Amino acid sequence: MKRLLVLFAALLMFACANVAAVQERDYTEGAVSVVTSVKIKDGQFDNYMAYLRKTYKPIMEEQKKAGIILDWAIYNASPRTPNDADLYLVVVYPNMASFDGLDDRAEPIVQKVAGLDRQQANKASADRTSMREITGSEIVRELKLK
Repeated sequence: MKRLLVLFAALLMFACANVAAVQERDYTEGAVSVVTSVKIKDGQFDNYMAYLRKTYKPIMEEQKKAGIILDWAIYNASPRTPNDADLYLVVVYPNMASFDGLDDRAEPIVQKVAGLDRQQANKASADRTSMREITGSEIVRELKLK
């Protein structure tokens, strides 16, 4: 009899655990954004904005057309401290799986639009340190409430 009660209790706990695991979440996972914090060096704002217009924008638009990204944006900010970013570059991807093989899909676009191979793109990025400092990058995911 004790064995039967222990077996029944174990089955009941297993059934309750399965019901809890099947319960629906109150949200769905949405798009994933990469937010890059940029500190513009003194006197370089217009130069950096010219680079963004001339090179960054066409690359982002071409990636959007190719379906690699959903959207992109640039945000100006008022830094709270001298070390805070004053510009944010935001790129929106459909989901986390979008990062798999991203370089292989994005590099041909950079080469086509900007005429830069990987080495040249790396050098150009290093050269932009005279205009700006990347202070960090963060990945955030949208949660859509049901």
